[in-house]
Amino acid sequence: MTNLQNFSKGFFKENAVFVLLLGMCPTLGVTSSAINGLGMGLATTFVLIMSNLVISLVSNLIPDKVKIPSFIVIIASFVTMVDLVMAGYVPALHEQLGVFIPLIVVNCVVLGRAEAFASKNKLVPSIIDGAGMGLGFAMALTMLGAVRELFGSGKVFGITLFNENYGMLVFVLAPGAFLALGYLIAFINRLRKA
Repeated sequence: MTNLQNFSKGFFKENAVFVLLLGMCPTLGVTSSAINGLGMGLATTFVLIMSNLVISLVSNLIPDKVKIPSFIVIIASFVTMVDLVMAGYVPALHEQLGVFIPLIVVNCVVLGRAEAFASKNKLVPSIIDGAGMGLGFAMALTMLGAVRELFGSGKVFGITLFNENYGMLVFVLAPGAFLALGYLIAFINRLRKA
């Protein structure tokens, strides 16, 4: 598989949210706005790239019995970095994302890529895989957040597109995450089959 194919599979063929249905906790929990989805997606992308990089370098040195705990420690190190940087430089976004930032450690997208890809491949393909899967995850979260924000409050990225009186409150609330995700998955499946 070429590096380009490896990169693009995170967007289309193996998108974590729309195809594999992985990482549903942050997908449904933080996507009340497009900026929250983008922030969580970029944080996860950084963790994916960096953890794939380190795991591809050290996986041959780690005994099989402690591979998963070792991967979790590596991932947790990068999540801690992201958490501290976000708290220092974007405190409003950090407050909005809350507990979902530390939960990146146990996100099955990150751990799954570490085990399934980075531990079995060389450095450059592992970095490209992390970037593709992470940016595909970020795209999905941003799309879901934009749809929920648009239908819930008439805004996207805080820019008013139509009057707030026409918004549907359900899209801002938790059930709206399920509704919007279901419709987006149906739409994307329709596009993939066309």
